[in-house]
Amino acid sequence: MEPQTWIDGAWCAGNPPVFGPMTHAAWMASVAFDGARAFEGVVPDLDLHCGRAIDSARALGLAPKILAAEITALAVEGIRRFPEQAELYIRPLFWADDGFVEPDAESTRFMLTLFEMPLPAPDATITAALAEERRPRPAMAPTDAKASCLYPNVQRMLRKARTRGFSTALVLDPDDKVAEFATANLFMVRDGKVATPADNGTFLNGITRQRMVRLLREDGHDVEERTVELEEVLEADEVFATGNAPKVIPASRIEEHDFQPGPVARRARELYWAFAHAHGKPGDFGL
Repeated sequence: MEPQTWIDGAWCAGNPPVFGPMTHAAWMASVAFDGARAFEGVVPDLDLHCGRAIDSARALGLAPKILAAEITALAVEGIRRFPEQAELYIRPLFWADDGFVEPDAESTRFMLTLFEMPLPAPDATITAALAEERRPRPAMAPTDAKASCLYPNVQRMLRKARTRGFSTALVLDPDDKVAEFATANLFMVRDGKVATPADNGTFLNGITRQRMVRLLREDGHDVEERTVELEEVLEADEVFATGNAPKVIPASRIEEHDFQPGPVARRARELYWAFAHAHGKPGDFGL
């Protein structure tokens, strides 16, 4: 089924022409977005993703004119345009139409797009190359936003990693500490203890990451949010990723180091799926 986009008060199918040659976003990257997931009839943390889209837009100097609750309602409306059980990516997006270098906040526009994107299979894994590129400090880039301008660096990482036969990249911060994977947050397990890099402002503190920390702790796991060294990850018993696209997925290789999907990663996925089905139905958002 074709993607469905809500813009200017109506739904349209396909890839509608939106940006023109004078659109500020097209040449000055004034674009903030977010991503949520619909699968198996649930949309976990949809409200949080919609709220973060607004926060990201404001971080870029934009002025959203729609509330998170309104975006949430539109997303549920959009989901119902697809077949039941469709696996969807839900993408609210804000951008500036006008401005010269600095965006004109009052020209902020909004659209919401939903398109089919299957989740990885339950037994899927990722492999990662060590990226040459680094995550930027907050003083170097708008790291407090899910901003399109951050992604060309991600594209470079992925292109190089995939040229070498890996599916993604492991990324360090400017101090050579582990930040995350190219498009997902990182968790490691050693001697039964779970660790994930502390939110130091160089990477996006993912909604799925935050949810996973809470779920694992509630399940009795010792989860540390702290500085993580590369050597620790390479010597870990398990490594797994959390993010909107895969939700929870284990790593099977990082550079020349092989890993087996382990019990904590499996339990993390079980916990997330249980949470999604218990709290992620459209009715849970009052819709």
